[in-house]
Amino acid sequence: MSVAALLHSEWLKIRSVRASFGSLIAVFAATQAITVLVFATVGRAEADNGGDPVFGAFYAVNFAQIAAIAFGVTAASSEYAGAALRISLAAVPHRGRFYAAKTAVVAVASLAVGLATSFAAFFVGQAFLGEYAIGLGTPGALRACVGAGLYLALMALLAMGLTFLLRSAVAVLSLLIPFILIGSFVIGDIAGSAADLLPDHAGQQILYQTPTGPIGPWPGLGVTALWAAAALVAGWRALVRRDA
Repeated sequence: MSVAALLHSEWLKIRSVRASFGSLIAVFAATQAITVLVFATVGRAEADNGGDPVFGAFYAVNFAQIAAIAFGVTAASSEYAGAALRISLAAVPHRGRFYAAKTAVVAVASLAVGLATSFAAFFVGQAFLGEYAIGLGTPGALRACVGAGLYLALMALLAMGLTFLLRSAVAVLSLLIPFILIGSFVIGDIAGSAADLLPDHAGQQILYQTPTGPIGPWPGLGVTALWAAAALVAGWRALVRRDA
């Protein structure tokens, strides 16, 4: 099977699995809905309070990352439903090639949707702020728009790698979502600065006009990329070593 045909087949899998495609759409749709809800009600008041205007524009990313995680999980876990992985490996016996193609498709799809989501959320939110609105020329705004898209893609890849490692969508979702929503804050309270190296804390530094932690915006995103890379390597090793 050619590289183009392999990539196309992986994209067709995502399109045909409702959970995967629905999660990908939810990254964009849920973010815009939450952005409208928040900015239409309290957005102007929050802007008037003098908080970080760039970070405030990306409040909905906290919810978008959950949908991105779900996309990465379902894109991988669909291979373990109904012995689908055996069929995939029968078509593409080289497991590394199969894994690389799936990783590439998940990365491109999540990045494209992530960038569309971040830019749309930024402009939608600012439309409600009137005189308090900021533009892409505001220091840190363009960086945050691009960074938010990259962050969402990295979270999807992190989830995908862990799913191939654990072979369970339930296990990964039960691990990652509570960790992102609650666990990292608990670790921050207990271990202090150690929380700055967690994937969500580090990666979200890119969303601030003035980062709050010791790690800068791009280095913070780099930390998230290292977490995602480690998960992908672990997932690849598990795929290669275990029986389908």
